[in-house]
Amino acid sequence: MSYSLAIDIGGTFTDAVLRGPDGSLVVDKTLTTHQDLLEGFFRGVDLVLGKAGVSPGEVDGVVVHATTVVTNALIERKGSPTALVITKGFADVLAIRNEHRYDMYDPQIEFAETLIPRALTFEVDERVLADGQVLKGVDPEEIRALARRLKAEGVVSVAVCLINAFRNGANEHAVAAALQRELPDVYISLSSSVAPQIREYPRASTTAINAYTTPITEPYLRGLKAGLEKAGVGNRPLIMLSSGGVIGAEVAGRNPVRMIESGPAAGALAAAYYAERLGLDRLLSFDMGGTTAKACLIEERKPLVTGSFEVDRMYRFAEGSGMPLTIPSIDMIEIGAGGGSIASVDSLGLLKVGPRSAGSEPGPACYGRGGTEPTVTDADLVLGLLDADNFLGGEMPLDRKAAEAAVERVAVQLGASRDQTAAGVFRIVAETMAGAARAHATDRGVDHRGLPLLAFGGAGPVHACAVGELLQSTAVIFPPQASVLSAFGSLVTPVRLDLVRSALTRLDSLDWSEVGRLIGEMEEEARIALVEAGTDPSTIRWSFGADLRYAGQQNEVGVFFDQDPRRGRDAEAIRAVFEAAYFAQYGVNPSHVPVEVVSWRLTARGPEDVLEAPHRAATSPGPAKGERRIPLWPDAPMARLYNRSDLAVGQSIEGPALVEERETTIVIPPGWTGVVDGIGCITARRRS
Repeated sequence: MSYSLAIDIGGTFTDAVLRGPDGSLVVDKTLTTHQDLLEGFFRGVDLVLGKAGVSPGEVDGVVVHATTVVTNALIERKGSPTALVITKGFADVLAIRNEHRYDMYDPQIEFAETLIPRALTFEVDERVLADGQVLKGVDPEEIRALARRLKAEGVVSVAVCLINAFRNGANEHAVAAALQRELPDVYISLSSSVAPQIREYPRASTTAINAYTTPITEPYLRGLKAGLEKAGVGNRPLIMLSSGGVIGAEVAGRNPVRMIESGPAAGALAAAYYAERLGLDRLLSFDMGGTTAKACLIEERKPLVTGSFEVDRMYRFAEGSGMPLTIPSIDMIEIGAGGGSIASVDSLGLLKVGPRSAGSEPGPACYGRGGTEPTVTDADLVLGLLDADNFLGGEMPLDRKAAEAAVERVAVQLGASRDQTAAGVFRIVAETMAGAARAHATDRGVDHRGLPLLAFGGAGPVHACAVGELLQSTAVIFPPQASVLSAFGSLVTPVRLDLVRSALTRLDSLDWSEVGRLIGEMEEEARIALVEAGTDPSTIRWSFGADLRYAGQQNEVGVFFDQDPRRGRDAEAIRAVFEAAYFAQYGVNPSHVPVEVVSWRLTARGPEDVLEAPHRAATSPGPAKGERRIPLWPDAPMARLYNRSDLAVGQSIEGPALVEERETTIVIPPGWTGVVDGIGCITARRRS
């Protein structure tokens, strides 16, 4: 039994969770320090250790970290000069993209500027054929000349993405070896290592992002390790990955693309944890923080995982307008509606909310840090849903007058009252989040109606019942420590690594020796990474899957198998699994069409850390501590106010009511009733 620590850096707040030897949790929050993320990291560590009365040397369990450092680097475009080395004739791959228009009816469609400019893209005269045969090798003299050009340009990092390298990376490794001899201090990312998958543009994009962010993440993670060692924390940190696992900082530092969605992924894992504890096979997680909100489907008590996603979109909800990444990631939708989302009046004179966010700097007007534009948090304060004197337990009092002034400026433009405007912000946010969640579920062939909603994040419990009502949810669940649940989620996931290798072939003519080679390579890579993260090799659990499609189709469907496909070598069994998944998503099976295997997948997991956090409830039902008028419900009675720590197991709370805790507030609207269960969750349902 030991103390374990988790730190989740979000866009507005940095969350800290300390787990004690008995499973009890101590939590705290501090504003994210964007100029130096590690400053906020160690401030969070100091706060939570100080609150628990624990010294850093007593933290002898895992130290897990989820961070936005990679996302920030991409959005801010403040990376060092990065070059792309490409096969001769393919230098424009990042600019041409995949030739798809994400809005075919917009004649002025725009794409984000390429991460690596054309001036730093260099061609190499080599060629690997589609079957992996090397038609033309690499000329060492050409690479030496290239190294001189890279040095003259001040290049710090290089992405190497040669045609068909996913089938045979020999030429890429030759380029890397030659460059390393000439430029030993330059970072090098190879597509055959970072993203060994079919399709040139997504592979090049993924490798470019990895190369661009490696010079930022490797020093960051070195600083993290050095800081923990200096503080006296014994164990090396584990880093949360987008796929829902944690891995050692060394592996994460070499592959920063795997870290991009680390914080949101941890939240989805926490939702899966509570689905298991509550005995719910399906639910929808709803994570609303200070900058964005995220929704994720939990099916069979597990989050859905996808093989690709996009970052830095020109238009937040327009698929195809960002940079693609072909890495495993928990499948979720991000919504530009967090507590810091800014409310404004558009050119048609209509109220809109987001996607611009005030973040933590300057933050909402009520934070008193220089922000003047009205945000969702300002509207919540005006509506009486937040207590200005009890925000973060009173350690960060809110400026109600500043919030009222900010909302008033928008109200004047709309010709409405301040309360009407604040209520409009509240309802627009709910509609935006519900609409995005509906689309997310429908696109995956899932009927969202009736799904319970698990609400967390600092702002999630404030807005969850409004969203749940629009989604026709049967229940809205508020877990303990809801505002820091993403940090908690990183403590309940095992060490894990997800890998993929592309090898396009017909299912009915598989070369099983080639399949064995590809899966064997992934097993060896995963085993080394998990052992480096402290896992006993004998405890590693393996899952095997593949991406398949009907011949002639562009997109594939990912499936996982009950056992290692190399054992039975049963192509018909693989086809059956694929057709069942295909039918569930599309409602039809063109079974007369041959099936193709596009990629093979492998997931390696360490042992589960079973966490049973004890719930310390009051021995008798806690009375309301007061009442407050809520302008959002002008016809309802005064809302009763409760402290969450005063509530007993089985206690019912009739809405309208506000249940306050240090880091967030649970809003139970009129017509709803919340009940406290044995593990500390409050489940709210509409009264019939």
